[in-house]
Amino acid sequence: MTNTGLTPLETLAAKVKEAAKVLNIASAQERNNAIERIAANLLSHEEEILAANKKDIATAKENGIAPAMIDRLALTSERIAAIAAACRQVITLPDPLGKVDFGATLPNGLEMTRVKVPLGVIGIIYEARPNVTVDAAVLCLKAGNACLLKGGKEALHSNMTLAKIMADALREAGLPAHGIALVEDTSRETATQMMRLNGYLDVLIPRGGAGLIRAVVANATVPVIETGVGNCHIYVDETADLAMAVDIIDNAKTSRPSVCNAVETILLHENIAGELLPKLKERLDQHQVTWRGCPRTQAILGEEIATATEEDYATEYNDYIICCKVVQDMEEALMHIDRYSTRHSEAIITEDYAKGQEFTRRIDAAAVYINASTRFTDGGEFGFGAEIGISTQKLHARGPMGLDQLTSWKYILRGNGQIRK
Repeated sequence: MTNTGLTPLETLAAKVKEAAKVLNIASAQERNNAIERIAANLLSHEEEILAANKKDIATAKENGIAPAMIDRLALTSERIAAIAAACRQVITLPDPLGKVDFGATLPNGLEMTRVKVPLGVIGIIYEARPNVTVDAAVLCLKAGNACLLKGGKEALHSNMTLAKIMADALREAGLPAHGIALVEDTSRETATQMMRLNGYLDVLIPRGGAGLIRAVVANATVPVIETGVGNCHIYVDETADLAMAVDIIDNAKTSRPSVCNAVETILLHENIAGELLPKLKERLDQHQVTWRGCPRTQAILGEEIATATEEDYATEYNDYIICCKVVQDMEEALMHIDRYSTRHSEAIITEDYAKGQEFTRRIDAAAVYINASTRFTDGGEFGFGAEIGISTQKLHARGPMGLDQLTSWKYILRGNGQIRK
């Protein structure tokens, strides 16, 4: 392919596409060796990574970025070690390629098999979390894909350093360095161009907030897998174990509020709201959680609780903010969730088996929980290794996207001279 007349982005994408031709047919051992080299290089270049990350954090603070979002941006020695460990966990996962998941002999004697193959070139547009740069690249590599990454401006220095380390690791492992490439121009114009890289990208995966997802869906001409937006709910039934409910909601809200599987709204059955709310507020006050509630919530907790608006119920806060609504019954809770859910993760806390089953049957979401925190919606927790994102759509992939979701199929037919009449 000649680069004459190509934009800088197209020139880079062309190099990634050429690299994909090698990665698509690389052996499992070659791909695993490259991932091991990435893990080792991350650890050996820790000081370089932390220095770059400090620049990003300093800029974020100057720009008034919220503390919860800075937490998403921050890297530490422990987080770098965890990223490297996640890489090595991916190595241990079964190779997704070459699997035959269907076979048949047709009436004409053709032997047909369906085989797992790479998608090809995967584009990923994401926001402030630099660990995504490594998670995404390693999963794409394990599944035989090349990737073109575009992170947000908040993590630019971190991402540039991580991408260079990984590209060098590919080269050291005997694979093309452009199998992992970062778009360093963080402008919206370049993002829009990336959404229209037909002929270069086989699929585009946005990973970030609602605004990013909407922009990609509205502007992309390449195939898109929607991920990420998590306006998650927990409904506490009148039969719930209230001590369990406090523990679950506390974990779902405060363990890491900036992530997409954190709870944003709690719905409480009116028969237990009076007893549960003071206990829950006492627990969440330990984390300085801000409340926004319906009039019945305010009547129980006091007028210092801000009134929850329609906008509040529809918002993914990614912060220490929680909405609360007291409902008459599960039917009202289901109606509320259906109206405001982003189809990510929803939960019920109940001791009534039939209600739990009814909740899971009627909720339309990628993950539905009974008596557990929504924070488990994660590729690692599901046993998939690192994840590329959490799909909230229904085509091809839904929920945490691991290796299998980064593959496609090829039909292979073996004959002995058959012709179609």
